[in-house]
Amino acid sequence: MLPDSLGEAVDALAAVPAAVPVAGGTDLMAAVNAGRLRPAALVGLGRINELRGWQYQDGYALLGATLTHSRMDRPDFAALMPALAAAARAAGPPQVRNAGTLGGNIVSAQPTGDTLPVLAALEAVLCLAGPDGAREVPVSHLLTGLDPLRGGELVSHVRVQLLHAPQVFLKSSPRSGPSRAPVSIAVVLDPGRRAVRCAVGGPAPVPLRPLEAEQWVAEYIDWDASQGARSIDPAASAAFGDYVAQACVPEPPEGGPLGAGAQRLRRTVAVLARRALGRVLR
Repeated sequence: MLPDSLGEAVDALAAVPAAVPVAGGTDLMAAVNAGRLRPAALVGLGRINELRGWQYQDGYALLGATLTHSRMDRPDFAALMPALAAAARAAGPPQVRNAGTLGGNIVSAQPTGDTLPVLAALEAVLCLAGPDGAREVPVSHLLTGLDPLRGGELVSHVRVQLLHAPQVFLKSSPRSGPSRAPVSIAVVLDPGRRAVRCAVGGPAPVPLRPLEAEQWVAEYIDWDASQGARSIDPAASAAFGDYVAQACVPEPPEGGPLGAGAQRLRRTVAVLARRALGRVLR
C-alpha cells in the first residue's frame, strides 16, 4: 500500500491492523531478513510529502518522520540542531544515511540508535497520528513503553525546542567510520533553565538520563558568563563523567565487583561524558 497523504496512511493501518509502516526500511528489512519480523502488509510512507521535511514553529522545529539522516546532516539543519546532525552523520555509510529516517530510528528503538540519546537530551515530543486522532507523547515515554504506540498509530512528526545553545553528540565505536556504537552520548546546555541535559545510549535498551548528575554539574557552571566563556573545574568535569558512568552502569544487584566488560563500559561512558561536557562549555 502506497498512500499519498497522512490520512490515507492512517486509514490503511486501520484497515489492516497487522500492517507495518515503512519509509527507508533499513532496520525493518534487517529484522525481516533475520526472521525477527513477518509483517502481514507494508504501508509505504515515501509518497507523503508532509512527512519529508522540517519547518520552524514558534521556537520549535517540527521534523517530519521520513526526514532522512543525510538531510539532517546539511548545514542549515546542523546550524540549529548540531547534536542531531552529528548523530545523523554517524548513523552509517552513505547508503544507510540516504535511506534511513528519523521516524524509523525512533520506532525501531534499537539500543544503539544514534539519534535516540540526542532526542532524549533535547526532550523531544512525538506527534502521533491514528484512527482516534492526533496526540503528543514525550519521546522518552514511547521508548520506555510508558506510553507506547496504539493500534493503527504512526509517528508523523518530532517536535524539538530550538535552544540556540551548545550541544554535542559523541559515540565510541570499535572501528573507525560510521558504525553501530556500544556507547553514545548527547550533552545539551539549556541556559534558559540553567540546566545541563545528558542522555546515554548503549548500556541499556533505552537512552538513560542521569538526572542527579545533570543537576549536580549545573551548579558548577557559571551561567552568567558569555557563551564560549563558560568553564568548569577539571575535577568537577571528571567527577561528572564518573557520576554519569555509575548511573548508567550500576553495581551488580547481587553485590560484588563489576565484571571486566562492565568496567570497560563504565570507563567509556565516563570518558565520553567528560569530553562532551568539555565541548559544550568551550
